[in-house]
Amino acid sequence: MDTYKTITALAEGIYTEKRSKFIAMALPVRTLDEIKEHLERYQKQYYDARHVCYAYMLGHERKDFRANDNGEPSGTAGKPILGQINSNELTDILIVVVRYFGGIKLGTSGLIQAYKAAAAEAIAAAEIIEKTVDDDVEVAFEYPFMNDVMRIVKEEEPQIISQSYDMDCLMRLRIRRSLMPRLRERLGKVETLRFVEE
Repeated sequence: MDTYKTITALAEGIYTEKRSKFIAMALPVRTLDEIKEHLERYQKQYYDARHVCYAYMLGHERKDFRANDNGEPSGTAGKPILGQINSNELTDILIVVVRYFGGIKLGTSGLIQAYKAAAAEAIAAAEIIEKTVDDDVEVAFEYPFMNDVMRIVKEEEPQIISQSYDMDCLMRLRIRRSLMPRLRERLGKVETLRFVEE
């Protein structure tokens, strides 16, 4: 698999149940630091809310995730939010659901349904895009072979991340993972070219 789905920008959803109000925010994220910053901001912004629950998923392999109930009964908030992330096959996403208590208890199943519905509302409002998993390769070669390399670059269409021309020419290229073996194979046939391994 060299594609994954994520969202492009902040999206919000609101769900009300028995006077309790659930405000959901779905955000695109790439790192744990970003997630911490967003959570701190929402906890300050909604300081008067009863609960600020969340779930996130990171990385194209979808192995880095967490769900947090923030004081709600175990498994009634974070898990249903994470369930919505999973059922939509999303990653690089944080969903925060803020609950304002309306005075009537919802019970375990009511809470699960409310957090699930709020998260679903935010996802429904988001623009979902498919991205490719890309890999980088760095190559060094002598200047006379520039035309050979550039012909391959033009035909295979990797993104040129950086290039420098000193004694050797250095070039960093980025391409979709499934296309990398072919690019490496073609570049490997250029005289004097070597791969710079990190």
